[in-house]
Amino acid sequence: MTALLTVPSPAPEELSPWRQRLQPLVGGGGWWATLAVGLLAGVLRFVRLDIPFNGGMNGKVFDELYYVCDAAGLLREGVELQTMGGGDCDPRGLEGAYVVHPPLGKWLIAIGIRLFGEDPFGWRSAAAVVGTLSVVIVVRAGRRMTGSTLLGALAGLLLALDGLHFVQSRIATLDIFLSFWVVAAFACLLVDRDHVRARLARAPDDALRGWGPPLGLRPWRLATGVCLGAALGTKWSAVYYVAALVLLAVLWEVGARRTAGLRAPFRATAVRSTAALAGSLVLLPVAVYVLSWTGWFLSDLGYYRDWASSPGGGYANQDVPLAGLLARLPDALQSFTWYHQQILEFHNGLSTPHPYESHAIGWLFLARPISYYYPPGITEGRYGCEAQSCAREVLALGNPAIWWVAVPVLLACVWLWASRQDWRAGALVPLVLVGVLPWIRDDLRDRTMFLFYALPAVPFMALATALVAGWILGGPAAPPMRRRWGALAVGLYVSLVVLAFMWFYPVLAAQTIPIGDWQGRIWFGSWR
Repeated sequence: MTALLTVPSPAPEELSPWRQRLQPLVGGGGWWATLAVGLLAGVLRFVRLDIPFNGGMNGKVFDELYYVCDAAGLLREGVELQTMGGGDCDPRGLEGAYVVHPPLGKWLIAIGIRLFGEDPFGWRSAAAVVGTLSVVIVVRAGRRMTGSTLLGALAGLLLALDGLHFVQSRIATLDIFLSFWVVAAFACLLVDRDHVRARLARAPDDALRGWGPPLGLRPWRLATGVCLGAALGTKWSAVYYVAALVLLAVLWEVGARRTAGLRAPFRATAVRSTAALAGSLVLLPVAVYVLSWTGWFLSDLGYYRDWASSPGGGYANQDVPLAGLLARLPDALQSFTWYHQQILEFHNGLSTPHPYESHAIGWLFLARPISYYYPPGITEGRYGCEAQSCAREVLALGNPAIWWVAVPVLLACVWLWASRQDWRAGALVPLVLVGVLPWIRDDLRDRTMFLFYALPAVPFMALATALVAGWILGGPAAPPMRRRWGALAVGLYVSLVVLAFMWFYPVLAAQTIPIGDWQGRIWFGSWR
């Protein structure tokens, strides 16, 4: 924990060199590298975006069956609607649908449909955009954390070439939007960290006593709160990252005040920032979350929208905890709260067996990926097959060269955190683990789960791997031999990542290949 706080504490008269070091990393540096990596990610994600096309589900694959139709309902009536089913998004009358995820991710899918049409390219376009933007954000965050354009570009390249992130960027489901808002929140908090330390560095010595100076308006922390609210408005599992980033924000500010020489940095942070932090990183996300349900509040078609005013409805008629208090809320808020209770019960009881469900403890080892699309019986002439028998699949499989080094990378980061007080490693380790560990608890309750639940952890895996690569490369003061061998090791590793992505690309992007070539890419029985 102390590494996150940046110790020891210098006295105010010792701050001159610290003030020179801790200037925020701003400006246009590294943008050519950022744009190059972002362009690569965008091309990979947009080329053949309209493939696969599942004719049996009106073009939709996996959970596109639900989210695309929900998005179509949002465009028509501002709420999700009951549809004809089977991928047919035509409404079945005008009746609200029971949905178990907030609307914001589906609104983003709806924007793509409005701009490009209700077809595979249209409903997947928003996912491809935010998947590409996620790579750009990771490049900039990596550069800000390390001070190196090379390492920032490496982090972005790893994310661009990860198979799971690639696949989720090319289908209209919610997890890519959740991952985007989480990494955007982290990037905003990074900028806020730099600004806080720069303000303390500019403070006169006499202000660095007692509780220290006020830090004024902090727009980047407000932006963090907006992004966290948008993440919650996409999927509730964002709550784990809300908790992690709130804790990180507190520790970073305590560390900045301690480094500035304040004798009681915890108390100074509590006095100066508790109210503002609660407002920007707790209340603001809640407000953004509620705002994401605007369509439900404004429509009379939303599921449970009139529950409180219906016969037998309202908390006054319910025998539940806090019923008396909740009964005092306006009808709309009573209905909203009741709906959320039903959603929570659904998620807690979700234990329906699925052929591609997986155990969270095996996610980092890619024990069980998800097949989104696999038309059986492809013979010569079908889908461009030039062999006697072919396969065509979209397999949501992480890049093994990235995922299978995740555990050693995390252990290396723990060592950097413990032995070198590296705040970057101390931040990235929990942000990777938050994407996995909470689900192990649900695993014990036999909850149905899938590998893509770990998607928000992938950008932080990429950043952590780039950080360890920087340590392997060595700094400018490292011996030339260390630099040469480090460059060779990192270069070989990046080559392995590129080759692995190229090797698995056909089964990530639904290319038609001979059945023998497909079998050569399915390394384990659990990948079938």
